[in-house]
Amino acid sequence: MFAKDNNYEIFMGRWSRALAPQFIAFAEVADGERILDVGTGTGALAIALLENRSLVGVTGIDPSAAFIAYASETNTDDRAIFEVGDAQNMHYADASFDRSLSLLVVNFIPDPLKAVAEMRRVTKPGGMIAAAVWDYSDGMQMLRLFWDEVIAFDPSADALDERHMPYCSKNELEQLWREAGLQNVKVTALVVEQPFDSFEDYWAPFLLGTGPAGAYVAGLKPERRATLRARLQKRLLADGLTDPFVLKSRAWAVIGTARLK
Repeated sequence: MFAKDNNYEIFMGRWSRALAPQFIAFAEVADGERILDVGTGTGALAIALLENRSLVGVTGIDPSAAFIAYASETNTDDRAIFEVGDAQNMHYADASFDRSLSLLVVNFIPDPLKAVAEMRRVTKPGGMIAAAVWDYSDGMQMLRLFWDEVIAFDPSADALDERHMPYCSKNELEQLWREAGLQNVKVTALVVEQPFDSFEDYWAPFLLGTGPAGAYVAGLKPERRATLRARLQKRLLADGLTDPFVLKSRAWAVIGTARLK
């Protein structure tokens, strides 16, 4: 039932889980709070919140019913609630949460400014609103290696490169938070490392068709897919990486305070 969602876990879930504790610390989450997790996906941040803090509860929303079903059925903590919802138009009353967080989602929301304004609305005055987004330009090593080789292999694929996504830089995130009327805005870099047992451990998740990179691989004819695989393996070896190896990834994290009334 959850094959598609498990594919996301295999492809990006390992990175989300590695980043979550750093993001929680950056967002200054405290015991006894009620947290909104915007774009919860398969629930990685919500679960990490409950594991790392003694919270009253976490509400996770996501527009994907499949993700919400996966998060609900795999979660065993009754302090977590997962609901299908639109970050741009939430049904929660004003000042419902102590803190609103969003992990690796802001750049995928159609109207990020509207979503951040909604996060501000449902957060108590003086509460924190925080988000983190991968630095797809040159900070997400797993995908940077992939897209650099893809574009060398197929220049027409440049438009698909995730480096073109909005709100993936320090300045863009800071400006978005200020435009949404948040105060005391600050941005920092969060860096995580991810071990890979082998090149196959790196390559196999791309075959699952998840995200822009997976969709590109899935669309290749078998012989071109094999050529790309060989080129990527050669590139990793040229960079001095041998099995097992570790890749790094940087996310930009932003935080701001909801205006006191």
